[in-house]
Amino acid sequence: MRIALRLYTVAVLMFLVVPLLVVVPLSFSSGEVLTLPVPGLSLRWYKDFFTSGRWLSSTRNSLVVGVATALLATGLGTLAAFGLFMGRFAGRLPMAVLSVPLVVPAVIAGVSMYFAFAMVGLTSTFAGLILAHTVLALPYVVVTVLASLQGFDRTLLRAATSLGAPFHVMLVRVVLPLITPAVAAGALFAFATSFDELIVALFIAGPEQFTLPRQMLAGLREFLSPTICAAAVLLSLMSLLLLALHQMVVKWGR
Repeated sequence: MRIALRLYTVAVLMFLVVPLLVVVPLSFSSGEVLTLPVPGLSLRWYKDFFTSGRWLSSTRNSLVVGVATALLATGLGTLAAFGLFMGRFAGRLPMAVLSVPLVVPAVIAGVSMYFAFAMVGLTSTFAGLILAHTVLALPYVVVTVLASLQGFDRTLLRAATSLGAPFHVMLVRVVLPLITPAVAAGALFAFATSFDELIVALFIAGPEQFTLPRQMLAGLREFLSPTICAAAVLLSLMSLLLLALHQMVVKWGR
């Protein structure tokens, strides 16, 4: 039974990983079309990625929006988690409301945000895209920070209050130093959520706010170039980097 379980696990991992491995040789192809086996090896598509205005602009947009989303979602999510931890709410309604973006299909969220943002002129703007991504990333920060706060000793807050510390000093000098690893992990989740998001960006972003996933989709629809494979490999490397950073944060928290 144990051997069968291990074989099944290996089969599932192979099913998930093999498509990613196929992209790697295609990104080094010297041909003009995506074919296997590749006719030769070349770095031309990586050069095209780093010299093309479309790809560089979309990558810059993704980085800017991702960092802004991480900062905004981390700040709001940390405060929300602390409020849920300290407050006395009847039932689990507040947490259920905050978790709505996790369970609502991305298409429904995109349509809803489009109509809501169109009423206030936030469509086709970086501000609208950042706010939309913040809504999607916020639950990850709240869940991560709230889990860390479950082991927090409330007597520290009472001690700080008895010594006359105001709320903002208590939050910065007592609470944050103890939950910093969880806050950092939440920020990584928020950045990854924003950087990889596509569906909501299709509804909210305009031509000037093309993100990297949207540029990859446009490349698949307009011209099937191996540059898309180079972009996919670079995205995979960034995912591995974020995973390594997350593991470092987890070890830091221990």
